[in-house]
Amino acid sequence: MSNPTSPKNITLPSKDEDAAIVAAANADPDAQPLTDQQLAAMIPMRSLRGRPRSTSKKLLVSVRFSPEVIAWFRSTGDGWQSRMDGVLREYVARHSH
Repeated sequence: MSNPTSPKNITLPSKDEDAAIVAAANADPDAQPLTDQQLAAMIPMRSLRGRPRSTSKKLLVSVRFSPEVIAWFRSTGDGWQSRMDGVLREYVARHSH
């Protein structure tokens, strides 16, 4: 079992100390408070994480290819699956008329 920790004693600044801290922060040209316009333009970080949403969504499927085909595409380095998709797209474009 974990040992419970005793609560930390936090001392809040007095009104004078708080006013001095706020004044010092406001006097710093590199740390100015955000304007209402800047706050309104902020975007939650979780919406920026990950890959951008694609306009053409890909489908996850299970396909079996010969070992030689997979070995060749893998030997071309990172992005081999995208290159494989490109080859198949090219084939479809040439053969769909």
